[in-house]
Amino acid sequence: MMTKNKEKALKAIFFDAVGTLFYLTKTVGDHYALVAEEIGLKLNAQQLDRAFNAAWKQMPQRPAIEGPRDNDDKGWWRQLVDLVLDQVAPSLSDFDRDNFFEIAYEHFAETGVWELYPEVLEVLEKLRPRFQLAVISNFDGRLRLVLGHLGISKFFSHVFISSEIGADKPDPEIFRRALKFIRLSANQVIHVGDDSARDWKAATDAGLSVFQLDRQKNSLRDLLKILITERHE
Repeated sequence: MMTKNKEKALKAIFFDAVGTLFYLTKTVGDHYALVAEEIGLKLNAQQLDRAFNAAWKQMPQRPAIEGPRDNDDKGWWRQLVDLVLDQVAPSLSDFDRDNFFEIAYEHFAETGVWELYPEVLEVLEKLRPRFQLAVISNFDGRLRLVLGHLGISKFFSHVFISSEIGADKPDPEIFRRALKFIRLSANQVIHVGDDSARDWKAATDAGLSVFQLDRQKNSLRDLLKILITERHE
């Protein structure tokens, strides 16, 4: 589904990252269990998944600030991991917690942890000559490594990361700041994402058109059909 404003000619496309361009090869719990093994711990992947989901919901939404957030949001991730470990390994020593976090933090930027959705390369190759492409995500600086490992960095003129821009989805401010940076108006940009609050509502509230990606019902090929058809009308 696509929501659209009365527009000047479309100039640019913003893409969400996780769930839109690429996905985890296993569950978060599976990856955390692998990390635990590296420091000699045996943790249950399903329990880790449940703990991660609960911890994710506990993390408060943060207001926008001027300038980048401290330490590329690494402290935020440490807080999240501590909430997970509080549930699955409450007696873990500070030393082991430190080791677990540092290895986990590096792990999620490694080759093979993330995988492209099958249509992504084809779609980006066809869109790049026609539009300016950018990524806008609540990830942190590791996202650039991931995009590089996946071979798609070359398609994007900009990578807007919440830790660097000082605003997180679903705050529409992240989109407003990205628009200001590329010097385009909201009606010249479409945002593509899979999350109803962080992508669809937030981008709409910032005045952008939105392609509502729902991988149960559509894919980025549907976006391609819409945009290429419109270009030829």
